[in-house]
Amino acid sequence: MEEEEEEEQKLLQSYPRYWGFTPEEEYYKQQGIRGTKSHFTTARGLTLFTRSWLPNPTTTPRALVFMVHGYGNDISWTFQGTPIFLSQSGFACFAIDLQGHGHSQGLKAFVPSVNLAAHDCLSFFNSIKQQNPQFQHLPSFLFGESMGGAICLLIHFLSPEPFHGAVLVAPMCKISDSVRPRWPIPQILTFLARFFPTLPIVPTPDLLFKSVKVPRKKLIANMNPLRYRGRPRLGTVVELLRVTDFINQRLCDVNLPFIVLHGSADVVTDPDVSRELYREARNPDKTIKVYDGMMHSLLFGETDDNVDIVRNDVLSWLLARC
Repeated sequence: MEEEEEEEQKLLQSYPRYWGFTPEEEYYKQQGIRGTKSHFTTARGLTLFTRSWLPNPTTTPRALVFMVHGYGNDISWTFQGTPIFLSQSGFACFAIDLQGHGHSQGLKAFVPSVNLAAHDCLSFFNSIKQQNPQFQHLPSFLFGESMGGAICLLIHFLSPEPFHGAVLVAPMCKISDSVRPRWPIPQILTFLARFFPTLPIVPTPDLLFKSVKVPRKKLIANMNPLRYRGRPRLGTVVELLRVTDFINQRLCDVNLPFIVLHGSADVVTDPDVSRELYREARNPDKTIKVYDGMMHSLLFGETDDNVDIVRNDVLSWLLARC
């Protein structure tokens, strides 16, 4: 039995893609979708890597889903599982590697401004609709995981009108107390970040292993060649603390339809703040799903049965609003 497990681990560790050895374009064809890769230049001159996952050419898209990944992640590894699933159900999905993440420009995992990241995403999402007349009259939804959920809320505050709703998966409206630095460390970090913002010295555990439940999937997630494995940078941590405090104070200003999904066992972002978002948000069209015993990585790191439950909850919510 141990030998079989060792052989499986060796096989997993040799995968060039999270699904195995099948080339990307061939895999997309097998899944009945189309995939594209491109680059987007922001107003501040950054070149950011982008992807799309589109339904079969014979299918008219139901809606557009604009997707934002989390801290240290990217759109080319396990993140792809969700847009592939949604595009199989008729949704045209688009995503962008944030500054300093994946294939995009910028110092690895350095997020100097989450507000600027939100502007970058909004500009890219608007460009998709402007360049494609067939998309202009389709419903548009935001989708964000973890830090991406926080960015989706910032996009909503920047531009409330264009989006018909948001899917917020374990959104980083507040960093969980179990990984948030204790007083007086935040005050010290804030002071040091003024002088050394890019230093990767913040003493926090690797969030991947606190996010993914299934051991086999931990191996796969850890194999991501673009994953950031260093300690968080001073400026990034200070910025995330600032933004989560800001969003936490503005939960009552959220005024678009949304579904928020969170695991009760999440120790990275706080499910209680998702409950508070549900209570405080102004828009009456709001839904919350808190999954008993699930962790931070709801759409990959759980058992396949649990992932299917979450995916289908997302799909049902989107279909009801198309």
